Amino acid sequence: MNMMTKENIDRINFLSKKSKSEGLSEEEKEEQIILRRHYIDFIKKQVKDQLECIEIVDDKSNECACGHKHDHHGHHVHNHEHDHNHNHECGHSKGCGCKKH
Repeated sequence: MNMMTKENIDRINFLSKKSKSEGLSEEEKEEQIILRRHYIDFIKKQVKDQLECIEIVDDKSNECACGHKHDHHGHHVHNHEHDHNHNHECGHSKGCGCKKH
């Protein structure tokens, strides 16, 4: 099982209710264990995937893994202390729209 389906979740809930009301057969207990394990593994994978997408920005330097500085909104901040007759360190060419050009 790679994906948690609505049917899987419905079955987990059914088995849980049944276990409280009348009890489960040995086969149903085994099925419940497997489904619960699958559910937990599925949730753990989702959390892991989300955590891998997080980019941490150092609040003091405003630098992130991309090597650029960012303002408090997450936008790149370009240092325009450079020669305005050539391409700039920020990757923009003359006339990039900053007030220094």
